[in-house]
Amino acid sequence: MSRRGWVLLVAVGVIWGVPYLLIKVAVEDVTPPLLVLVRTALGAVVLLPFALRGDGLRVLRGRWRAVAAFAALEIVGPWVLLSNAERTLASSTTGLLVATVPIMAVVLGRLVGDRLPVAGVRWAGLAVGLAGVAVLAGPGSGATEAWPLAQVLLAALGYAAAPIIAARSLQGVPAVTLTAVCLSLSALVYLPVVLLTGPHAMPGPGALGSLAALGLVCTAVAFVLFFRLISEVGAARSTLVAYINPLVAVALGAVVLDEPVTAAVVVAAVLIVTGSAAASVRGRPRRGRRPAAAAEPAAPEAARTAAPG
Repeated sequence: MSRRGWVLLVAVGVIWGVPYLLIKVAVEDVTPPLLVLVRTALGAVVLLPFALRGDGLRVLRGRWRAVAAFAALEIVGPWVLLSNAERTLASSTTGLLVATVPIMAVVLGRLVGDRLPVAGVRWAGLAVGLAGVAVLAGPGSGATEAWPLAQVLLAALGYAAAPIIAARSLQGVPAVTLTAVCLSLSALVYLPVVLLTGPHAMPGPGALGSLAALGLVCTAVAFVLFFRLISEVGAARSTLVAYINPLVAVALGAVVLDEPVTAAVVVAAVLIVTGSAAASVRGRPRRGRRPAAAAEPAAPEAARTAAPG
């Protein structure tokens, strides 16, 4: 991997590990729907000019139902679930539970009819990762409420399901176009919710800064950098960001928010990251088949790891 590739990998991994901290700060002053509205609106404003270049939205003709389903599973549902869960959960716990996405993807693949052979190491990863979840959320872990934990796992389930839709119905859609449109649709979903639940008090400086950083840096800038990362190192290597995110979330939670790093958190982090890495292992392509190169990633490639909190 080139030096530029390493820089992009670390940058995206760190940026996508920060949202859990920012969400934790923001939900002290704003409601989850308002948080999601501001974040998606800011991201859409930045990315839409890129999406409208060239063929623009014509590439989505006849695919709007799939786009809506993808947006619901990737943004509309998960982002409000994570924001609501972090009213109770530590940001580090949220980041670690979201890292179970590759583990859930193995199970979902079986349920939706994927009959390709699954390597033994992937099933082992599934078991190890689930053991990590049990350590993090089970008896003696300090987790006192089941619903916040369930909300994070539901969000992770959405992240695991969205790429299935992208792979089946959104092949060939540029990732920047899909992202910008999904952010725009999500903002339109939450706008009436926020208006009907108002008026809302003016957030404090910490919450305002967190909202701005979530929308501009952790969404718009991060996705642009992620697309460049895929172009630089390929879709397979770009998935390494998924193993940096939870470690950054745990570190920031401990340093900035004084969240305790207990033995259960350390053990769970090792098990979940290791299990997710093993569950992500894919078989080698058939001899003679070469992956197609593209200047811009297609939607399924971007969706594989585009799961920032």
